[in-house]
Amino acid sequence: MMNDPFSRAIDQYCEAHTAPADSVLYELERETYLKTLAPQMLSGRLQGAFLSLISRLIQPKAILEIGTFTGYGSICLARGLADDGQLHTLEANRELEHIIRKYITKAGLAEKIRLHLGNALEIIPTLSGPFDLVFIDAGKQDYSAYFDLIIDRIRPGGLMLADNVLWSGKVLEPEQDEDTRALHAFNQKITADPRVENLILPLRDGLMMARKR
Repeated sequence: MMNDPFSRAIDQYCEAHTAPADSVLYELERETYLKTLAPQMLSGRLQGAFLSLISRLIQPKAILEIGTFTGYGSICLARGLADDGQLHTLEANRELEHIIRKYITKAGLAEKIRLHLGNALEIIPTLSGPFDLVFIDAGKQDYSAYFDLIIDRIRPGGLMLADNVLWSGKVLEPEQDEDTRALHAFNQKITADPRVENLILPLRDGLMMARKR
């Protein structure tokens, strides 16, 4: 999460003792860094392994991912789907479609992953659910709106994950920009909502986990 030498060393240690990414994810990470303007948005090896493990533990039939970027998280999440399961992933940037579809196909998951291009706030109401697992990693100022739209579409016992909720530690700063204020408000909103039980993990840039009661 932080950028100090100790935190970077801890991250490197964790990655060294985590199952390695396969060749498809390795290629996708390289192409993302070569061809996109904000490659740091990629889930990456450590978080990707976490998403994959959580999905394999749950074995969901239906996953909703809000914010595809280049598809790294999509692939990791889809690998835990039940045999008849499907992942719906929403991406606003149409210029990323080629990379997303290329690597979804390389991963052998083209039949498992359905890509929706456009505004997530408009697309989510068209999806019926229920979802066993939801992963939010899109526009930070819309996190609370995403939650309002998906909470009734998560089955009881289902899980919501939201990335970047610590925002490089900026949530602790007294002077906050709009994204930071929105994320802090989201964290407070989830913690106060009686419909879920939640936990923030200091993994990467902060990961909110909330289980639907």
